[in-house]
Amino acid sequence: MSRPREFDVDRALHQSMEVFWTKGFKSTSYEDLTRTTQVKKQSLYCVFSDKRDLFLKALALYRERSITSLEELASQEVSPLKKLEAVCDATLYQNDEALRRGCLMLNSSLEFGDDDREVNREVMLMFEQVERILEKIIRDGQQQGLISVRQSGKELAVYLNNALSGAKLMEKSGASREQIAGVLRTTVALMVSENAQ
Repeated sequence: MSRPREFDVDRALHQSMEVFWTKGFKSTSYEDLTRTTQVKKQSLYCVFSDKRDLFLKALALYRERSITSLEELASQEVSPLKKLEAVCDATLYQNDEALRRGCLMLNSSLEFGDDDREVNREVMLMFEQVERILEKIIRDGQQQGLISVRQSGKELAVYLNNALSGAKLMEKSGASREQIAGVLRTTVALMVSENAQ
């Protein structure tokens, strides 16, 4: 007869995500995970088959949390331009620890490249979900005459998502908040319709 689970799986997954976010997949040991979660290795193995399975679930959790935050920003009762500014502001991490860690998805993409299909699928899924949300905001702005229609909503969403990813890499590389904020302000400014200026 199997023993009942003796730990909070959601809590352990969240704590594991924090470890992977700080150290990366390859530098994280099972000792790191068991010390942080206070769960024995065998118990973790009963729920997550191995470190990679735990990592993939941690990536999915990070993606879901990030998309939920972005959807909350997109649902605010403000103009599409204000929503884009809020998205850019949210990209800038609020403390030095988060700044050093960067974005778990981008870190994982850089760590694995295209060598791991499942990791790559999680990364691409997040980028696609972000682009869909940005495209909706941008199309609303185009319909209101606030955002340029020289490019499609889809093209501008890809452009902005790329700028947001670049900003996260700038943060991790040690660029100042002023530099990064300047890049993001310029990115949004280039999207504004001439009629709205």
